[in-house]
Amino acid sequence: MRLQGKMALITGAASGLGRATAQLFAKEGAKVAITDIDTAGAAESVDMIKAVGGEAFAYKHDVTQEKEWQAVLTAAHEDMGGLNILVNNAGIGGGSTVEDTDFATWKRVHEVDVDSVFLGCKYAIPLMRAHAPGAIVNVSSIAGLIAGHNMAAYNSAKAGVWLLSKSVALHCAKRGYRIRSNSVHPTFIDTPILDRMAADIGKEALTKKLARQVPLGTIGEPNDVAYAILYLASDESKFVTGAEIKIDGGISAM
Repeated sequence: MRLQGKMALITGAASGLGRATAQLFAKEGAKVAITDIDTAGAAESVDMIKAVGGEAFAYKHDVTQEKEWQAVLTAAHEDMGGLNILVNNAGIGGGSTVEDTDFATWKRVHEVDVDSVFLGCKYAIPLMRAHAPGAIVNVSSIAGLIAGHNMAAYNSAKAGVWLLSKSVALHCAKRGYRIRSNSVHPTFIDTPILDRMAADIGKEALTKKLARQVPLGTIGEPNDVAYAILYLASDESKFVTGAEIKIDGGISAM
């Protein structure tokens, strides 16, 4: 029960990494607020947690909207009796090279991937202070540390999440809030995003193609990331802030 007594809000938890993290948090004793624009998926995540005795709540949430952040945080705080963990997981891909990416796509990727993290941190921190110690974990990407020629918008947005996490960490430390902020940086993980990417060549072929780029020779599983988030969210990492964990099978070591 590594999160016994903790109260966590996780964005984008209707599927994939968010759902895996929510399930693991609940298993480890936390109350979990699951937010997503996909209300049916969020409700399903809650049902899965409740089915095994956990406590969870679902909220419709467009993470790009300032007022929705304020409303969801207030509701989750009331329903759970507090808030001391925030996981900014919601995100999208999109775009190509700097020349081929249209401005609307550029803005949309940044709005979902990094503006949402700013809004989450800005409005969660005042609530979390009353229930410290607290932890913020922002899901960036290995693409926030290593660039690709055809990922201009995504590289930029995820790099923004990386450095924003550090700025938040230093701010909270300077103010004496006892709230830590860190980021995680996954590479290819077997989530529904891969299913959409596999439309042309098939899931098996895509998985093999991606695995060839990873020194360990395989892609990751959702729990590979969820356990890293669990560590950063728990008091086990009480002396870790402004840091990043790479979950990339060795890609960044090359």
